[in-house]
Amino acid sequence: QVQLVQSGGGLVQAGDSLRLSCTASGRTISNYRMGWFRQAPGKERSFVASISSSGTTTLYTDSVKGRFTVSRDLARNTVYLQMNSVKPEDTAIYYCATLDSGIPYWGQGTQVTVPS
Repeated sequence: QVQLVQSGGGLVQAGDSLRLSCTASGRTISNYRMGWFRQAPGKERSFVASISSSGTTTLYTDSVKGRFTVSRDLARNTVYLQMNSVKPEDTAIYYCATLDSGIPYWGQGTQVTVPS
């Protein structure tokens, strides 16, 4: 029901910033909680951040608190992950995700690489 298309990944130096985008089609994001997950090499996919359907509540995993910010632009039907002060341990494939009637939908993923 919901299709998610990501952009904004790439190579970034430690301490610098990067913004990931996730654009939804099929439904307005105002009806959904949107989340960001990441999967580092050899590890399980894990939660990074989320924003409520109202846009008023955000959640972050401890390792990114104070550095990453999730936000949205309803006019563009897009959710963002602003990544500041990135660290080598942030290197992963990042996925946006949502639930539609209890069914998970995933973006295609985008690589973020922070060399050490």
